[in-house]
Amino acid sequence: MIEHLNGIHEIVDYKANTNLRLYDNTVCENYPAHWHTPIEIIMPISNNYTIILNDIVRELHPSDIIFISPGVVHELKAPPFGRRIIFQAELTLLRQLKDFESISNLISPAIIITSETHPHLHAILQKKLLDIFNEYTSTTPYYELAIYSNLMDMLINIGRHNFKHTECFTLNNQIPKEHIDKFMSICDYITAHCTENLTLNDIAHLAGFSKYHFARLFKQFTNTTFYKYLTKKRIEYAEQLLINPNLPITEIALQSGFSNQSAFIRMFKLTKSCTPTEFRNMYHA
Repeated sequence: MIEHLNGIHEIVDYKANTNLRLYDNTVCENYPAHWHTPIEIIMPISNNYTIILNDIVRELHPSDIIFISPGVVHELKAPPFGRRIIFQAELTLLRQLKDFESISNLISPAIIITSETHPHLHAILQKKLLDIFNEYTSTTPYYELAIYSNLMDMLINIGRHNFKHTECFTLNNQIPKEHIDKFMSICDYITAHCTENLTLNDIAHLAGFSKYHFARLFKQFTNTTFYKYLTKKRIEYAEQLLINPNLPITEIALQSGFSNQSAFIRMFKLTKSCTPTEFRNMYHA
């Protein structure tokens, strides 16, 4: 399941053109101590599954659900046979919502919800996770939006059900929370200001690092360079503008932070494997 491991940092191999990954996992394989930037939700379907977090060993039984926060070091141990859903999702967009911080604190570093301890809440979360599974494995249009909608519903229900964090997980020996928070904040800043004239020097200064040190840490954290990440966010912004059939391509290029139409078309095709016009035509087909 772990496809790219840099030290103990798992670089998640997301589904193409998404920030999502879901495994219908039946592999009898143990995964060493690791951490990653997306949230992780695990639910065994058949047989148990073992989670080790800060030397605390917890056996998950079928239908138990665990939420593991970003940046939390954990191990996974599989039985000789069994099946479990393992879902990972980046939370960049959700972190911009004012209520997200309180829910994030509620589930940090990890929470386990079972049908015995929280029967009503568990039933809701189980259904939502199965809906995510069905959306991910389908070819239904807007499945990514539907998945994030279900994920948001899961977090909302945790917050609204007066959930009491009963697991004694602590953050000793984890990746420093301030380090994770800083780079998540930087990624959020780039997303919010991607149409502006951002430079590596500007963002490194904002983060409090030298340009070269920041570039190395940023690539380690995101598995891409600063400028590739910035371009990706500009392309995502441009996709929303392309929905409007009356907005000229040149204007979209400039509004999305590109210096000219040629650079925009070249980078869009490199990223999306089609031109902006072809993308617009597919959307309105």
